[in-house]
Amino acid sequence: MAAIPAPSAPPSFLGTRRGKLILLLLCAVGFIDLLDASIVNIALPEIRAHLGFSVQSLQWVASAYLLTYGGFLLLGGRSADLLGRRRLLVTGTALFGISSLVCGLAASEGVLIGGRLVQGVGAAMMTPAALSILTTSFHTRGDRVKALGAWGGVGAVSGAAGSVFGGVLTSEVSWRWVFFVNLPVVAFILVASFRLIDAERPKAPPLRDFDTVGAGLITSGMLLLVYVLVNAPTVGWGTARTLGELAGALALVALFVFNEQRHSNPLVPLSLFKIKGLWEADVTQILAMAGFYTMFFLVTLYMEEVLHYSPIRAGLAYLPVTVGAAVGAGMATKAIPRIGTRPLIAAGALLGAAGVFLLSRVPVDGTYPPDILPGIIIMGAGVGLVLVGVQNAANGGVPADKAGLAASLITASFQLGGALGLAIFVSLATGRTNQLLATHARPSEALTLGFQRGLLGASIALVIAALIALRAPNVRVVDMAPDADDNQPLPVPAADGPAPEAPRVSAGQAELPGLPGRAAEGTAVPAHRKSTHSRASFATLLDCAQNRPVRRANVPSPLRSLRRPASVSGRRLSSGIAGPMRVICANARSASPRACSRVAFKPA
Repeated sequence: MAAIPAPSAPPSFLGTRRGKLILLLLCAVGFIDLLDASIVNIALPEIRAHLGFSVQSLQWVASAYLLTYGGFLLLGGRSADLLGRRRLLVTGTALFGISSLVCGLAASEGVLIGGRLVQGVGAAMMTPAALSILTTSFHTRGDRVKALGAWGGVGAVSGAAGSVFGGVLTSEVSWRWVFFVNLPVVAFILVASFRLIDAERPKAPPLRDFDTVGAGLITSGMLLLVYVLVNAPTVGWGTARTLGELAGALALVALFVFNEQRHSNPLVPLSLFKIKGLWEADVTQILAMAGFYTMFFLVTLYMEEVLHYSPIRAGLAYLPVTVGAAVGAGMATKAIPRIGTRPLIAAGALLGAAGVFLLSRVPVDGTYPPDILPGIIIMGAGVGLVLVGVQNAANGGVPADKAGLAASLITASFQLGGALGLAIFVSLATGRTNQLLATHARPSEALTLGFQRGLLGASIALVIAALIALRAPNVRVVDMAPDADDNQPLPVPAADGPAPEAPRVSAGQAELPGLPGRAAEGTAVPAHRKSTHSRASFATLLDCAQNRPVRRANVPSPLRSLRRPASVSGRRLSSGIAGPMRVICANARSASPRACSRVAFKPA
């Protein structure tokens, strides 16, 4: 039988117009999510002046959003898997937009804080839904690396962009526009979601099988944990109240793990953490974001309180960070196929540590070009490398039915890292400043030395993140997209001449047609992909039997058993076709090399 060259690979989904529009839509979700945290911080002094917040209550404008966001993330991510990702994306985005409007129109501190609480719930629904749509829409490994790189790059840029937009809007328009600016983006997301994203009807478990206890435990535990982290700097880390609340949060999380081990349909299957590189990426991002988020907070205060920058000038000072982050994200996306995620995450964390360490040396009478600019440029490049690396490591190898849950975990690590950094390193800065003020030091000197200590602690956190990254598995492209087809079709047999018998091998060692050496089951194949190749071979035979072009099968759901009878060309197959078999494919009616008129399955 003469061999016919394989047809050219079909274009990737990301290469199509619809694929590009879907990626743009999902990146818009990530942009407004991460933009919100930094854009509001710039406006806090103006909000305090207009609505009469006290110093103690002002922190809850930012903390209320973080509280419900972190508390409901895991529930939101798992709900996307069970109830439908587009449904959760649309619901969460609508809730986020309505609460943004309420916050912008708020005339009292109670209304504003209440709106921020609801806004956090909306973000906890829309962000993991969007990220899980991204990982399930782009099936091939190349597409998934590029899409996750774009998502990580947007995350790196949006934090700095929020500082720029916040400064411009607060100084030139009104603080209310830091909330109103979300509305046109929300409208775009809602319209585009219905036009671009297909509705899905996931097979959700019956209500009686839903892990209600687990959902209550983890939501309560996360809410209490975030509350402790937010409130500890004010109350004090060593107080009985803080220690009791922290113990309660940890106890709820421990009970949640105990419940998940015994529930028949757990909210968070613990087997998810066996995916290569997932939990290491989550832990690394917690520490990295603790350092990066602290840097933005303390350097902004340094520019406004010590150097007396206006909000717009402080915001524009972060423009080089957006450039550095964009460059770092682009380099990381191109480098992952060659070297994997571990070198990128470790290098990014070390670059970030170096940049933050330089910023910890700022003097009382500092100026922007020599004292601030070098540090934020280096740090910006590190942010881009880290965020692209951890997004690929945490989401690249996750199966489709767990995509929402994995997305919520990596997003929760982002939020927890920010809260942890502010709780610990801002406390260090505040403690140092108070000590110096007690000795009658100048306020500007006391503030600067306090900021230096906090930034030094942030740089140490980034060094620890780099060490963890060096010990983590190196997630490569081959570990990603377990259901990927790589855009590689199978070679097509010729129609003239007899077809050879399939090799007589055991079911556990069957190779893919046209791909010698790639076993369907074997040590060379990652555990989460072991059943994919055997399914692909069987589905390819069915394509041949039904006169369809022979192609690399992309089976959306596992075939439960090869013993199930199937209908091929109007005939019933015998049920005993499992195990070794011979395949006879002869073309009796057509000269087309892609058509087979008869397929007979015979036990070997």
